[in-house]
Amino acid sequence: MERSIDASTDAVWRVLTDLEGTAAVLSGVTRVERLAGVGYSIGTRWRETRTMLGREATEEMEVVGIVPGRSTTIAAESHGMRYRTELTLEPIDAGARTLLRMRFSGESESPSWIQRAAAKLTARLGMTATRKAMEQDLADIAAAAERA
Repeated sequence: MERSIDASTDAVWRVLTDLEGTAAVLSGVTRVERLAGVGYSIGTRWRETRTMLGREATEEMEVVGIVPGRSTTIAAESHGMRYRTELTLEPIDAGARTLLRMRFSGESESPSWIQRAAAKLTARLGMTATRKAMEQDLADIAAAAERA
């Protein structure tokens, strides 16, 4: 997914990398607890509590890739699944605006036949909920960067 933001890449990057401000920016996130790292760099880890489908879930996240001001990759593992979120920033309109792209993927480590069957039954619901959360996150990031 992507969104055009009326703010510089520097402004968007500051919003993305401000872990302590995440819960105030992302409406789906209720709590963030830093676990490791200072600032925002590879190895920075945090616990994030998010509301999805009316329920709170807490996941441990880690920065696994970074090109300062241009892109970051965040990984998480939970219940036999590996998740990756990639965020890339591209300056547009001579740097006055930013195109923010978000890619999310989830992969089962070694699914049993029961897990594969359950995934087929719930895939559409999961995709819908994930898409909605991503759209909201992009809108929240845009609003915060545009206010800055």
